[in-house]
Amino acid sequence: MEERFTKYPIQGNAHGLTMFEVTHVYQLTPPPPELYTVNEYIVAAQTWHDLRFFAYFLHHIEPLLNGRVRNFLLREGLDRYDPERFLDYKQNCVLTMLECLESYDPFKGAEFLTYAHHAMGNALLQCRMMEEGGSFSSLDEYKRVRGIAWLYNGTGKSKGEVVSEYARKEGCSEQTAEQYLTVARRGRSQVPLYVTAQDEDGEETGEDVTKDDSWDYTALLWNGAQAAAVQAAFEKLTYREQRLLEERNAICMTCGRVSPLSERKSFEELAVMFEGSTASGAERAYRRAVEKLTVLLVEAGALHAVRLKRKSVKRIKKKIAAAVYEYQADCDGEWGEIQFDFISNTAEIIRLAEWDTMVSKVFAEQVVKYVRACDADKLPQKLLFVVVLR
Repeated sequence: MEERFTKYPIQGNAHGLTMFEVTHVYQLTPPPPELYTVNEYIVAAQTWHDLRFFAYFLHHIEPLLNGRVRNFLLREGLDRYDPERFLDYKQNCVLTMLECLESYDPFKGAEFLTYAHHAMGNALLQCRMMEEGGSFSSLDEYKRVRGIAWLYNGTGKSKGEVVSEYARKEGCSEQTAEQYLTVARRGRSQVPLYVTAQDEDGEETGEDVTKDDSWDYTALLWNGAQAAAVQAAFEKLTYREQRLLEERNAICMTCGRVSPLSERKSFEELAVMFEGSTASGAERAYRRAVEKLTVLLVEAGALHAVRLKRKSVKRIKKKIAAAVYEYQADCDGEWGEIQFDFISNTAEIIRLAEWDTMVSKVFAEQVVKYVRACDADKLPQKLLFVVVLR
């Protein structure tokens, strides 16, 4: 069976940028002349006062630069596949490196990338600061707010304890610490100020303090412009559904407090909270609440999702050899159909949802990737899963 994937153009952003373009913006054709080390391009740029060598340097280190920007966006819970945002963060790093070029002294023994590392971290944080819902007088203030926000979120201590500990650690007054915490809590209703932990210099350690494997919407709850849509969708749930989501994920939708995962309720505990239920019953109720919230968020345009149901299967010696799935793009409209052959590991799109060769085609490709990643003997009967459209 041949996989029938006609490559239709995928709609991009308002400026027509693609991720390939923004991750290859400094690639030169033909390639620049080779030097013994990458750092020699920086030395040549300083010696000859010629920025062409800086362009040669960018050509070689662009993959490293892309990786640093991508990792930062990932830790912040931001869309790392948004070309415009990615390019903004990347260009700010390049401008910072240009500033560092003037003061860099190669005879002190450090490579240029090592010398500029801290400044580039500040450049990324500065971009993030500009996206926050609150206003900050300086990058230093923003770092302090992030620091106390992480302490408040990561330790699970009371407000008074956090204020005292932060004031003692940073050598400031408790009144100042309380002001920082007030800013952090106010901004928490709009943006994720404390998604990552920080070290004493304000650099990200990479420790994700809010990740929850059971419910992947925590990063969405307060993410910029989506916050209003999430809050509105959450308020449409019943009281029982709200409590299930909050208790299972250790989050308060009223104040935005995200507690340590060790404090989340088990399904057995949820069953006790709602008398007359069993652990399996509480789990099913929780899954239904997640699905209902997902559909509401799709309707609000906050995310995209695919509804999937298995139409038929073909077995050979009790093993699933082929299956036919129907899928629905964004939980609405006519269903499409995809046939899978697990013997030849191929897939065929029989019918696109809504007969849409542009948008629905992207959803179909996501379905193919998802089903192929499943164990052929444990294929889902029906499922609703969130997708990221690139």
